[in-house]
Amino acid sequence: MVEFKKVGLFIDTRFRESLVDHLEIWFASQKIDAVFLDWDSPKHDEVDLIIVWGGDGTVLYVLGRFPGCPVLAINYGTVGFLTAGNKEEMDIVLQGLLERNYIISERSVLECNYPGGSIHAVNEVVIKGSTGLVSVDCFVNDTHVRHIRGDGVIVGTPTGSTAYLLSAGSPIVMPEVRCMILGGLNEYNFTSRHLVLNYDSRIRLVITPVTRQQNIYLSTDGKERIPLSVNDEIFICESQRRAKLIFLDNHYFFNNLASRLSWT
Repeated sequence: MVEFKKVGLFIDTRFRESLVDHLEIWFASQKIDAVFLDWDSPKHDEVDLIIVWGGDGTVLYVLGRFPGCPVLAINYGTVGFLTAGNKEEMDIVLQGLLERNYIISERSVLECNYPGGSIHAVNEVVIKGSTGLVSVDCFVNDTHVRHIRGDGVIVGTPTGSTAYLLSAGSPIVMPEVRCMILGGLNEYNFTSRHLVLNYDSRIRLVITPVTRQQNIYLSTDGKERIPLSVNDEIFICESQRRAKLIFLDNHYFFNNLASRLSWT
C-alpha cells in the first residue's frame, strides 16, 4: 500500500465548480493534505496520488502529465474503462481509499520514437492520413512482417484494447498482460488480422513511397497530431514507465466490461 501524505485533485473543468467546495471540506475533515491541479499544473513530485474526476480522456491526460504517479479516477465521462467508479459512487470510492481497500494495477506504456522526437502512450500510437490511403511496411525485431495499406496503422497496449483498438477489431486483453497489438485501420485487404506481440518486441514502421497522401500524422492516445512524411521511420517499444491505476475490486476489469459493454 502507498502512504498518501499529499493528494492531488484533478477535476475536469466542466465539473470543477460543483465539486471544489465539497472536496475541500471532505479532505480537510480527514486531515489529508490536498492540492487542486489543472491542465497547466507543473509536475508535483511530492504528490503521492492523484484523484481524477472526468472520463477516460482526462485520465489519459493525467497519466501522461504525471508519469509514475498512482491515479484513481471517478467517472464523469461516458465510458470509463479506466475509472474505479461512477460519480454516484464517489463517496464509496473515497471511503475505500481511506480504508486502504484498493489495488494498484500497473499497466504497460509504449515509447514511440519518430523523426524529431519521442512520445509515450498508455493506449495507442496511430499513424494515419487525413483523407487518403497510407502505405506502411511493418517490421518486428528487424524482420519484415507485413505491408499495411489502408487508413493507417495502430499499435496499442492491453489498456488500449478497450479504446480505439476495440473499434478497430482487436481482441480485448486483460490490462496486466504485457504485450503489444499491431494492426491496420480499414485496410484494403480483407484477409488482414491484428497481431499480438510479445512485450519486448521492437516495432519499426516505414511510410513507403507508394503513399500518395500528403497529410500524414502521428497521434498518441488521441492527442496532438505530429506531421510525418513519406520514408519516415517510427520505432515503438515498451517503455520503462508504468501507468498506475487504482481500483477498489480485484474483479474491476470484468465488472467494467460487463457494465460498459452491457454484457449483463
